[in-house]
Amino acid sequence: MSTPSGFPDRRPLGTEFDTVVTSTPVITPTPESAVSWGAIIAGAVAAAALSLVLLILGVGLGLSSVSPWSFDGVSKETFGWTSVAWLTFTALAASGLGGYLAGRLRTKWTNLHGDETYFRDTAHGFVSWAVATLLTAGLLTSAIGGVLGAGAKVAGATAGAAATTAAAAGAGAGAAGMGPKEGDMEYWVDSLFRNASTNAPPAPPPPPMGAPMDPAAGPRDAAMPPRPMPGNERVGDRREVRAEVNRIVVSSLQSEGLDPADKQYLAQLIARETGMTQAEAEARVTDVQTRMRAALEDAKNTAKTAADDARKATAYAALWLFITLLIGAFFASLSATWGGRRRDL
Repeated sequence: MSTPSGFPDRRPLGTEFDTVVTSTPVITPTPESAVSWGAIIAGAVAAAALSLVLLILGVGLGLSSVSPWSFDGVSKETFGWTSVAWLTFTALAASGLGGYLAGRLRTKWTNLHGDETYFRDTAHGFVSWAVATLLTAGLLTSAIGGVLGAGAKVAGATAGAAATTAAAAGAGAGAAGMGPKEGDMEYWVDSLFRNASTNAPPAPPPPPMGAPMDPAAGPRDAAMPPRPMPGNERVGDRREVRAEVNRIVVSSLQSEGLDPADKQYLAQLIARETGMTQAEAEARVTDVQTRMRAALEDAKNTAKTAADDARKATAYAALWLFITLLIGAFFASLSATWGGRRRDL
């Protein structure tokens, strides 16, 4: 723009420009989570799966190493210690894998102190072990119980067959003392009514007709009636008699001993059935009662021994399982720190 005098306009420069101020946007950093749940769950699932696989393998190896036959297979002490060793190895392998995956797959943390990173890795390994333990105890219980139950049934059937063969009489008497069915006492009732021994010398033949009578033989011997032969009574009466004897014997086992009146009554029944004298019948009652009580005591001692062995085995198994779980927790935490260091490289 020119003035009338022909000189240019001398107004200050810059009045025709506007001042533009540009502000730099402030970006807020995204907060980093201290827990990577994806890595924890992945490690826990892997640990639970490996535990199941190793446990099934251990059951197979264990059942293949034992046998019901004598001098075949490992002893129970060897089997117990190898089971403990295998459980410990399973805990170390599964916990180590789960902890390493939890540390290796976690989010990479920045601007953290080394001690804080170490603590977080340790926590990831421990939480992964805890989740894996809950999964194994909850979701995998049915599969593990089925495998172990099959082995327990086989072992129980074998042990039961051996015990039945070794103590058949004791089992019958022991069951009778605790109120069994009537048939459980048939063996002892039959032993009461067995025929007399045939080892006695045979009786002399009768004298011929018209021979003089031996003066040493009194009229009592000559007039003695023949002994009754067993089996002449009716079948219904014999069953009732044996049922009554069964009840008397069971009642005597549940008390301190056989009542004298019951003993005399049993002796009379036995003498009538077998042709024995009253004294012989009473001696048989006493002998059978003694053997029955001895068998009952042996059965009780066997049951107590088995229960005590089961209690000790359960206690030892619980203590070793507790120790194994602690070892697994420690190794999972340690493995997570190894995996975290590899992640931050």
